[in-house]
Amino acid sequence: MNIKVCGITTLKQLQQLDGLEVDFAGLIFYKDSPRFIGDKIDPAAIKNSDFDLKKVGVFVNPEMIEVLDAIDHYGLDVVQLHGEESPEMCEDLSSEVEVIKAFSISSETTNIDALVAPYDAVCDYYLFDNKATDGAGGTGKKFDWKKIADSKIEKPFFISGGIGADDAKLVKAFKHPDYFGVDLNSLFEKEPGVKDMALVLKFKHGLKK
Repeated sequence: MNIKVCGITTLKQLQQLDGLEVDFAGLIFYKDSPRFIGDKIDPAAIKNSDFDLKKVGVFVNPEMIEVLDAIDHYGLDVVQLHGEESPEMCEDLSSEVEVIKAFSISSETTNIDALVAPYDAVCDYYLFDNKATDGAGGTGKKFDWKKIADSKIEKPFFISGGIGADDAKLVKAFKHPDYFGVDLNSLFEKEPGVKDMALVLKFKHGLKK
């Protein structure tokens, strides 16, 4: 079970997540997010740090040059595209880094396989989140995971949205051949952009039970 913790805004917390053997850490480059990285961390400090975790840059409908600059300045290993980015953009970026294409799932979403089909050949992972009604990003609430369980998908994917420290048992119980990991964010925070490492550790211990 791979764990991705998103919305990191300090170098210290990146180091702490690395120490907890978290697999992926997300840095949000979307200016309207309360977890926008902005100038909170020196890019060179991140780029020059020796992390075992993968550094993920999260973008929403960015310009290509914005993403390429962030990859260069921060030494990103992965890019997560959380908007309406085209398959062509995913393909272009996949020559630079690994690519996660995120999809927002609502009660009206009926065919997951049709939703992801245009991206099958141009990214490395999918991420499924609960669709926000007032803009980009997630809601901090779970969507109906059965929609995913009943789909073929055929690419490693993360489940995101509304997962808390007490949900380890639920996360372990979910089954799908390509289920790769979970994305943790708002329910693991003391405040936006400040993670509670005790909750991350609690979740990790819960996965081992």
